[in-house]
Formats: sequence, structure tokens, C-alpha cells
Amino acid sequence: MAADGWQAGAASAKITPEHLMWMSGYGARTRPAEGTRLDLWAKALVLEDEQGHRAALITLDLVGVARDLSRAVCDALRQKYGLDRSQVMLATSHTHCGPVVGHNLGSMYFLDEEQVGRVGQYAVRLRETLVKLVGEAIERLAPCSLSYGNGQATFAVNRRNNKEPEVPALREQGRLVGPVDYDVPVLAIRDAERRLVATVFGYACHATVLGDYLWSGDYPGFAQKALEEAHPGMTALFFAGCGADQNPLPRKEAKFVEQYGQRLAAAVDRTLGAVMRPVAGGLKSGYQEIELPFDRLPTRDDLAVQVNSSNKYEAQRARLLLARIDAGQPLSPTYPYPVQCWRLGDLRWLSLGGEVVVDYSLRLKAELGRDATWVTGYANDVMAYIPSRRVLSEGGYEGGGAMLYYGLPTIWAPELEELIVQQARALAQAE
Repeated sequence: MAADGWQAGAASAKITPEHLMWMSGYGARTRPAEGTRLDLWAKALVLEDEQGHRAALITLDLVGVARDLSRAVCDALRQKYGLDRSQVMLATSHTHCGPVVGHNLGSMYFLDEEQVGRVGQYAVRLRETLVKLVGEAIERLAPCSLSYGNGQATFAVNRRNNKEPEVPALREQGRLVGPVDYDVPVLAIRDAERRLVATVFGYACHATVLGDYLWSGDYPGFAQKALEEAHPGMTALFFAGCGADQNPLPRKEAKFVEQYGQRLAAAVDRTLGAVMRPVAGGLKSGYQEIELPFDRLPTRDDLAVQVNSSNKYEAQRARLLLARIDAGQPLSPTYPYPVQCWRLGDLRWLSLGGEVVVDYSLRLKAELGRDATWVTGYANDVMAYIPSRRVLSEGGYEGGGAMLYYGLPTIWAPELEELIVQQARALAQAE
């Protein structure tokens, strides 16, 4: 083993759909994908400390995964490799140029029988691929050293506070407003000869540069590609931060997706070339699901009215919820929300489910220490937007409007932020 006792192994698998199925992220699309701009990838990194405690990070060039798929993957990993739930993190990039994944965003799509079949088949193959991928990473475990640091990238813009057409001028004038998180957390894994084996990095910004009909990991995919080309033999793994209210702006042109990917890769490379903090100490992992409360649930009569709504997404959600009620499954007043923490030496790495707004990462880093606290969003279960209390009270798309597309019955209750932060803090500070 290396002097500090760590071992690591990484593996990658292409997950670009074999068939031209429906794409996820935008409800306005009217047909399946037409081809590939950049292949989609799943990647696994397994870490093991001197005491033999392991953690398996799985990163995915996908919009998100739902609870049922996440649980199926984790159950299989427990049975096959003895990994408990706290030891597995599934982190998605939230690209809007990937496929529909199982039941994720279930109220957004109106699919025919063929497309429903392809979505289901893809989810089955994906589960099998991910389990196999972690096994390959375990087989490649070898002595290594870990170090971490933070870079900066500034193309994220708070989309709630800045009008998209005005962003270039506002940026030039230094007049962009609203909370942002420009940090680029970087974890470097080097072998006994100090060669890079893997690099994990993140950024808090939507992967929404493109919205066409070509498969692509959007800017995170191009960032990973650039890093792997610059460091042959190294696996680059991306996780999305708390960027639910952040957009890469300007966007909607192919040139921007590569530019932002290269800028993000450059930020990672600058960090890799600087003095990084060694991970001294072992690995601790914690995971809890809290019963996150909804606001007032709709009654059956409410849903019966919504079925006839002129908003097709509201009508679709009402049909799905009524079918659930009629099948003997009453609407739950809460949702089992996942909160996870890995302690790598003095680094606290939190992961939160759903599309988490930037307020959470800013608050948690302020309370726990910015330099040694990371916050991943879009992890383990992407069930809805997760507004802060401030964003919830302001309303709008992130504050509640997007619940339609996820098929959840109503908005969250006002106490959601305190419940999530309280649990994250408890895991981060656990002895």
C-alpha cells in the first residue's frame, strides 16, 4: 500500500443508448434522438482506506435517476460486494441531452408503447452496467494517494435574477446579481508513481447549453473528455453541485458547449497543478433518509378537476396520481429524501437528492468550512427541485412550478431547508 494507506480503482462504460429513444430534460421535444454529438458515460471510482472501509462513487452523464433505480443498483451492490447504502453515491451530471431514465420526470413525457418499452429496457441495462462497473473498479484497486483542492469557473449565472438575453451585457458591465457558487472542487487520485489515476470534479450549474436531438453530456461531458485527453490513462468523473437555479450563459449554440467544457477542464487542471491538500486519515460514510414534508396534499376531488386542465402536464400528473389512489396507494404526506456524507480525512463531502438550489451549498460551506466542505446535488434520487425556504417563498419554477414534471402531488412544506441542513450537519459532524 501507499504510505497513507489508500487504495483506489476506476472504470468506465459507454451508456449512449443503442436505439434512438426519447430524450430527457425538455418537455418541448417532439421526437426521439437523431444521433450522437458526444457519447454518454458511466464511471465508477472505488476508494478503500487502510482499515478496508470502501466507498463507491458512480457518475452518470444523465439527467437524473429515480429512487427505484437507485435502490435496485444499491441492493445489488450490497448483495454482490458487501457495500452498504452509505458507501454508494450515484451522482448525475443532469445533462439535458441524455435519454429518459426509468420513472425520472415521469409526468413530462407522452410516450407511445415503443418508446415506453425502450425506456424500460434502457433502465434494466443501465442497472446491470453499473453493478458490473463497480466490480471492475474493485478489481483494479491499487495503492494510491488522495489530495483535494478548489478551483474557480465563472460561466454559471443565477437564472432567477438575470434575464438571459441581457446576460452578456450585464457580465461585461459587472452587473450580474443573485447568489452563485463558482467553486470547482477537485479530488486527485495518484498511484505510487504519482501518476493520475482518476480526477473527480464538480460544478454548480445546469447542464443546459444544448437542447437539440443529439446525445451529449453537455459541457460536463466535454470537460471530462478534455481532461482525459490531456491526461492519458486517467478517468475523469464529474458531479453536479447545487446548481438548480444556475444556467451556463450565454448558451443554445454548439460553440458554447465546448468552450464551457474547456474552461471547466482548465480550472481543474490549474488546481491539479497547484498545491493540493493531502487526504490524511480514513474514510467514514453516513446516509439517512428524512421524511421531507409536502404542503397541503390535493384531495381526490382536486385531482378530478385537474384531469381536465388545459395544462397537459397538470392533467397528466393528475391522471397518474388518481391511478395510484385507485390502486390502493394513498398519497403520502412526505417523501423519503436522501442525505449522504463521506468523510475523507478532514474533507466533508455531502450529497443531496433532487435539483438543489445554490443556497444550500453556500449555507453548508459557510457553516462547516468552505475549504473542506463539498456539496453534491442531483445525487442518489432526483425526485424534484429542492428550493431553499427563500426560493420556496418567492415561488416560480424552482420554487414549486417544476413539481408538475416530476409527478409529485404539491409543493414542499416551508420547513424543508431546516430539515435538510440539520441532517446534513449531523452527518458531517458525526464522530
